[in-house]
Amino acid sequence: MVGGLYIYLNLNQNKTINSICFLHMANNILTMTNLNFELDCKRTHDSLGSLSQLITSLACVTHHERQQLRETFKAVNGEDLISHLQRYEDAFYSPSSSSSSSSSSSSSSSSSSMNCSAISLWMLDTHDRDAVVAREALQQDETNFKALVEIFVGRKSSHVLLISQAYQKMFKRHLDQDIINLDPPHPFQKIIVALAASHKAHQADVNHHISKCDARRLYETGEGSLGTVIEAVVLEILSKRSIPQLKLTFFSYKHIYGHDYTKSIKRGKYGQFGKALKVVVKCICNPAHYYAKHQRGNKGQKSFGTNIGKQG
Repeated sequence: MVGGLYIYLNLNQNKTINSICFLHMANNILTMTNLNFELDCKRTHDSLGSLSQLITSLACVTHHERQQLRETFKAVNGEDLISHLQRYEDAFYSPSSSSSSSSSSSSSSSSSSMNCSAISLWMLDTHDRDAVVAREALQQDETNFKALVEIFVGRKSSHVLLISQAYQKMFKRHLDQDIINLDPPHPFQKIIVALAASHKAHQADVNHHISKCDARRLYETGEGSLGTVIEAVVLEILSKRSIPQLKLTFFSYKHIYGHDYTKSIKRGKYGQFGKALKVVVKCICNPAHYYAKHQRGNKGQKSFGTNIGKQG
């Protein structure tokens, strides 16, 4: 769940950890029952000038109740709640308001806009939310490959299918094609395309024999061949194996050769492809540690786009 919250709110360079904190706390609040949705809708409509009140109101209901609230909001006010929030987010970031405001009010507007964006995402179904995150990741000046990696590594295949369908419905585009067509080309592209393919082709059950064979292939085409990686073999394995199977393969690699696969990447001549691959392998093998590390590092890092040389 930590990774999911991190993705949803790390949409662009302006998002900060504060929104993650409020959503994390809000999700743990006990659900209230017997809600008067019409009253809540009026309260929601009136409270948009005070987002803390809106957050409190939405924090006390389940996802199903938030959907009911959204439907009732539209019936009562004649406007979709998410569209309503988007208007406020745009207003907070409008050039006229930012140019004439002081630094303190500008900071307040930025925080309010951030909260509007977070609430909008919170109101969506999970696959719709991931589709929005993927689209925003692809539209940034520097593609947010980290968000895409976390989606394709952290989601079940059935969920990835729903994300792709939601992406096509919302944006009239194909997610996998948008990734393939990214320009300029980037090492992450190949890896993410391979992971996307794996969700279409893999078998659900893990197989220890396959994991050992794949581990040997990775060794023979990596540190076993003068340390120069054969990208095609790595991409083939990534595209044909499920995430649990890949995790078992990297475990088998360590068991057979006495060290993590990431260590062989670090030692070898893998170039930029290796730096991207190392990040993906870490996310697969130990997602909790991966999310925690990048959450801590997010404060001093602008984005996770083409400048992957900074990653350790």
